[in-house]
Amino acid sequence: MTDLGAALPPTGRHRLWRAAADRSANIVPVLTVAALVIAIWYLGAFILNSPQAIEQLNRQGIASPTTGQVLTEAFGQRRPVLPTPDQVLVEIVTSSTERPVGNVRNLLTHAIATAQSTLAGFVLGTILGMTLAIGMAALRPLERGVLPWIVASQTVPILAIAPMVVVVLGNLGFTGLLPKAVISMYLCFFPVAIGMTKGLRSADPLHMDLMHSYDASPLQVFLKLRLPTSLPYLFASLKVAIAAALVGAIVGELPTGGQAGLGTRLLAGSYYGQTTQIWAALIAASVLSALLVQAVALVERVVIGRSGGVR
Repeated sequence: MTDLGAALPPTGRHRLWRAAADRSANIVPVLTVAALVIAIWYLGAFILNSPQAIEQLNRQGIASPTTGQVLTEAFGQRRPVLPTPDQVLVEIVTSSTERPVGNVRNLLTHAIATAQSTLAGFVLGTILGMTLAIGMAALRPLERGVLPWIVASQTVPILAIAPMVVVVLGNLGFTGLLPKAVISMYLCFFPVAIGMTKGLRSADPLHMDLMHSYDASPLQVFLKLRLPTSLPYLFASLKVAIAAALVGAIVGELPTGGQAGLGTRLLAGSYYGQTTQIWAALIAASVLSALLVQAVALVERVVIGRSGGVR
């Protein structure tokens, strides 16, 4: 770093240090919040696990345990009320490496199954949402007739719909991935439809007048003006939609009785009182959601960059 800085002219060194300072300014707040969350997590684990820890120490003949003894016992329980971050991390690593991928006890197997349902539902929801958005943007009467029903569909709790979807599709002979994908689609089509409708109507009126002055057809106006203008709105909605799709996939796994999926992992952990397993599945779902959102963001940079927009 020193050799590179010396080789650069003053302007280059200034830019290099400014870039490093900008990266530090972005990382420090994130690390600070992460450290605060971990500290609160450990404090909560101590508070919630202490009664059980004191009881266990009393059974071992320690009538008046010290704070250090209670702390050690609270953070080392096999079935804690609230596991510590290091216990959850060990569970994630252990359950992902001890058995091969494909084994029902491997956490990656469940994450892959949930990712498949999420992506299938996301694709279906995106297609449905974009179709509705194009129709509503082109036809005002369609918007007045369809939009209230789209909004009303989101007022029904997904936990009430999921079992019905599973039962209906099961009676029709559709099991496995499709019911979970449909439930995922139900949650993720709404932000796509609303966001893209807004985007398709955000074109500058002056640009619209210019297209009309060139005698552009409705299809040309859509492809060359409306669609490029809607891309930032669309991708913002897609980031929300893919996170919602993951929630729908996990909810869809609960009533299906499947052998794989993070929802199945959560359910099994609750049945057998494995709180560490539950938290490991929750963290895995969070990481998976973050990766999927970042994947959409990467596609957004590529698409908008090639269309001439600002990345």
